[in-house]
Amino acid sequence: MEIVIRENMEQHMQELKQWITETAEVRPEEMSSFFSARIAGYEEHMSTWALAYKRFAELLPPECENILDLGCGTGLELDEIYKLHPRTKVTGVDLCQDMLDHLWKKHADKEIKLICTDYFQYDMTANCWDSIISFESLHHFLPHKKKQIYEKTCQALKENALLIIGDYVACCEEEELLLQNVYLQKRAEYQIPEEQFIHLDIPLTLEHEFDLLHSAGFSTVWAAGSINGATLICARK
Repeated sequence: MEIVIRENMEQHMQELKQWITETAEVRPEEMSSFFSARIAGYEEHMSTWALAYKRFAELLPPECENILDLGCGTGLELDEIYKLHPRTKVTGVDLCQDMLDHLWKKHADKEIKLICTDYFQYDMTANCWDSIISFESLHHFLPHKKKQIYEKTCQALKENALLIIGDYVACCEEEELLLQNVYLQKRAEYQIPEEQFIHLDIPLTLEHEFDLLHSAGFSTVWAAGSINGATLICARK
């Protein structure tokens, strides 16, 4: 399957560079605060990926009984997963308590456990999960941090189980390097400590995502499509 990350790459890059210029003097927001401030309109904003959430849910193997959702937010991916797998047990991890509270109101009737913490620190437990999922969360981290998460997820999954990612992927190396430079410059300019998470996009190209996943120990990696800028990636332990 040929994956088209952006239908009009030239236009996308022009718009991205314009956005970088317009926000040059803007300090990045702390991650949890960013989402708390936008909780009221969050699900409407994310509705652009309605089809991507449906396709994402369809990628989950039917035998999955125990799922870990990293950066679960208000659970838009879970809304679709529960339609197909209503009895699935879910553990959702997110930095923003306001997002988790919203998710709980929607799915309090489900067998779901919600944890407000940094998923880099969360103990996933080895060989525990039928699937680990993440939608539009991992593109906020540099490659060395992303590799840490991929290694943890690979260890935490049961044998032959899937990591399923839906995320912002860079359309080219120019985009990847441009956004990483902006990220590093802003951290230096505002003296933001490394341990503080900030809301600033730093996606990798699909090739570099695959490289990281393979280096983290996944045996097979493939892309299952790209919908409105959300690229769906599967990695089998």
